[in-house]
Amino acid sequence: MSDLPTINQEYLRKLLIELLQTPSPTGYTEDVILKVRHYLEELGFSPQISPKGTLISTWNGDDSSQTRALTAHVDTLGAMVKEIKGNGRIKLTPIGGYAWNTIEGEGCTIFTSKGTVRGSILLNKASGHIYGEAVGKSERDESTLEVRLDELSNSKDETLALGVKIGDFAAFDPRVETGPAGFIRSRHLDDKAGVACILAAIQAMRDAGKNPAQTTTIHISNYEEVGHGAASGFPKDLHDLIAVDMAVVGEGQESDEHHVTICVKDRGGPYHHGFNQQLRHLAESHGIPYKVDIYPYYGSDGEAYWRAGGDVRVALIGPGIDASHNYERTHLDALIATTQLICAYLLT
Repeated sequence: MSDLPTINQEYLRKLLIELLQTPSPTGYTEDVILKVRHYLEELGFSPQISPKGTLISTWNGDDSSQTRALTAHVDTLGAMVKEIKGNGRIKLTPIGGYAWNTIEGEGCTIFTSKGTVRGSILLNKASGHIYGEAVGKSERDESTLEVRLDELSNSKDETLALGVKIGDFAAFDPRVETGPAGFIRSRHLDDKAGVACILAAIQAMRDAGKNPAQTTTIHISNYEEVGHGAASGFPKDLHDLIAVDMAVVGEGQESDEHHVTICVKDRGGPYHHGFNQQLRHLAESHGIPYKVDIYPYYGSDGEAYWRAGGDVRVALIGPGIDASHNYERTHLDALIATTQLICAYLLT
């Protein structure tokens, strides 16, 4: 039987929902970073925000001979205003890698210098009663999708008068839903689920009066979706880095919504073999439900640090999330298993 601290499931669930409901497309993450800083302060830490906007905190351990770090990213997919059309509608430029059809029909918020403006992302020829079969046959891309604002705006000048400008950020509605079966359905579980698991692991260890075996850096990045989130912000003597990010669920994958996954390879190549073996052993010895998987179209903040010159062992773990970079879903089982593996590692 495992001797790991008990995970507070309600704390984990509540914290994740609060993060999901805080808009944070890459480049517009100040609000959510401040929220995570508040959570860490409640847990007794004194986190710092780097010039880049990364949140960094040190957790003193029983030893400092092989310092460690946990990283997860709080930035999400999103968009920016690329063009204001003559009819007052908005063209977008994407932030992060997603297919345009996955955001069609979604509500969104534009953050302007005058406040927020609400709208919907629609095909520019959306009405089947007007365009017939062309609605189904049209390509979905940045030239055909547009934002219809929920304001009195039928011209470029009227939209400009609302405060909308080129470069304003757009956040997609998360549409968070939970139910008695334990599922959590929302956009942006990537990677707010990982952030929530790290915080829940800290909370569980604090409540149990346990410190990490090695001094550990808590690193919450804010540019992961564009490839360089965790390229910096770690101590020079770092030995190990675990990136906590989503595990991809789908056809041909081992990952599911009820396990933590240890990803051993993605498009950037294999992660550290010895580190992966250590995590497998920890999961097995503590009875933590886990899977091992490979993701061909995936990159992580651990790789970002490697590419920036980090000479450390890197591993990638995370909860199984269905429909990644779309309308995502996971289960408390996977979140708890991920949190348990984080605790097991920190205590070893």
